[in-house]
Amino acid sequence: MQVGKPILYSYFRSSCSWRVRIALALKNMDYEMITINLTKDGGQQFSEEFQALNPMKQVPALKIDGITIGQSNLSVLKQVGQENQLTWAQRAISSGFNALEQILQSTAGKYCVGDEVSMADLCLAPQVANADRFKVDLTPYPTISRINKSLLALEAFQVSHPCRQPDTPPELRA
Repeated sequence: MQVGKPILYSYFRSSCSWRVRIALALKNMDYEMITINLTKDGGQQFSEEFQALNPMKQVPALKIDGITIGQSNLSVLKQVGQENQLTWAQRAISSGFNALEQILQSTAGKYCVGDEVSMADLCLAPQVANADRFKVDLTPYPTISRINKSLLALEAFQVSHPCRQPDTPPELRA
């Protein structure tokens, strides 16, 4: 087993990759990033080289001490089909946010669970970005919006944001 700097295989727009980038930033972990373009050349995640690293063919993949950990949800959008993605995403995100907004009434402080950043917050910010991407009206979710604003003010969330990644296309950069 090789011990060294962690390697994150990431795509700028992947909300799952963003969660990992936030966690690494919060822990002040130095890591190498290798970008995997999910749309170029039919998807670089399908290359033989990447499949050898992660047979699931998904990002993120985080290699630490010779062990690769992977997880993603782009495959769901592909299964829904291009023509149904917007409607499906809006319905799925709104359904989750309806429940979360109620839950946050009893758990929220500055963040989702009190005044310390938790795993719930690492999941919230990327999902709010997905909501923006899929044009979900956030007006019915004032607590989610307030928490997201607080999270996006934190350096770990700023440096890990999709608009600030090395593989972000110029038109989507901050």
